[in-house]
Amino acid sequence: MPPRLEALQRLGTINLCLRPATTAPRTPLMPLVQTANLSQRERKRRAKQDPYRWAQAQQRKNVNLKRRGELQSERDALLGDPIWGKTTPFIESLETAAQPFTTKTADGGESTVTPRTHFLTDAEIDEVAEHARALTKPVVGAVSSQLEDSLGEAESQTQHDQRHARAVEALHRITALENGSKKDKYHFNVRRIVEQFGRHSTDGVVTPKPQPISPSTVEVAPRAGPDTGSSEVQIALLTAKIRNLAQTLSVNRGYKDIHNKRNLRLMLHKRQRLLRYMEKKEKGSGRWTNMIEKLGLTPAMWKGQIELR
Repeated sequence: MPPRLEALQRLGTINLCLRPATTAPRTPLMPLVQTANLSQRERKRRAKQDPYRWAQAQQRKNVNLKRRGELQSERDALLGDPIWGKTTPFIESLETAAQPFTTKTADGGESTVTPRTHFLTDAEIDEVAEHARALTKPVVGAVSSQLEDSLGEAESQTQHDQRHARAVEALHRITALENGSKKDKYHFNVRRIVEQFGRHSTDGVVTPKPQPISPSTVEVAPRAGPDTGSSEVQIALLTAKIRNLAQTLSVNRGYKDIHNKRNLRLMLHKRQRLLRYMEKKEKGSGRWTNMIEKLGLTPAMWKGQIELR
């Protein structure tokens, strides 16, 4: 077999055509070193080889984390606190309900009203005191009247007036709400909430929601007493309970009271369900606006998930 000549074989591969090429030579699109498959650890190792570049990356990261924290704090501030909400004059009056307050009379004067326990009023106490004074008035006997013992009668009447004044003062102190228990103050606030948010009081004051296109023709039975079951009344009562319980848990090692923490969580979620129902039915109406403004409710109380820390 004759030997193979390398030069003759190479001559066959030579292109003798002098026409220009119709297509440009293609350049590879893929890089010589592919970095997409590098792990995070390998990227950090390579980045740390240049200290200046690594310091710039860390500075950008810290700025981004700081800005992210600021944005999150702004979102949390807009949502508000799910327990305390905003402070309003009505909420402050719930805490200072036992203090005497001044009201204007019909003739333009001012009178001091002291809140009483057991739903008593000053007029009722004065009426009972006068009746008791008439019953305990010293009786002058027939013999004493004939002896004309006027000095003894005057002395007994003076003693009776003194004892009656002490009894009336003691009655006023006993029935004063500022000397009552926390339960008495809560019941007093419940009565105020019913009078403030009950529909028997707000129907003629707040703007009702627009009527539907096809209203119902079924006659509604008239209300037979104060409204205690509407959503806004229940939300206001739960708000008062939540604030009282949260204030109790915030002092005297209340963080260890697991039972009341669970009760607080249950009340928060119950109020959240009522607020969502109220938002669906009454949002934009006068009842919704009146309730939100007076109770200081925030979106965190009915939006998203409520978390206690």
